[in-house]
Amino acid sequence: MLDDTERKIYRILHNYSVGRRRFPSMQELMVKTGRSERDITQTLISLEDKLFIIWDDKRQVESIKLLQGWEQQPKSEPIKPPENLDYWTKY
Repeated sequence: MLDDTERKIYRILHNYSVGRRRFPSMQELMVKTGRSERDITQTLISLEDKLFIIWDDKRQVESIKLLQGWEQQPKSEPIKPPENLDYWTKY
């Protein structure tokens, strides 16, 4: 699972790549997140460690490649019908 900052930056990267067909600059990320360049860099490295992005050239945010479309959700258990269903269907 991603923490809040990772999720926010990842969503910004994803939305920029889909909507504007480019990645945001470091300055744009700083404006959008309200974080410092150091915090954003650490978060991007964390996203790379978790295999959400590939960031070959650490000097340019524009060199990032997204590996996943969005954070994968854990699989949930199938929903079981209530046990007292007979009461509602037979009486």
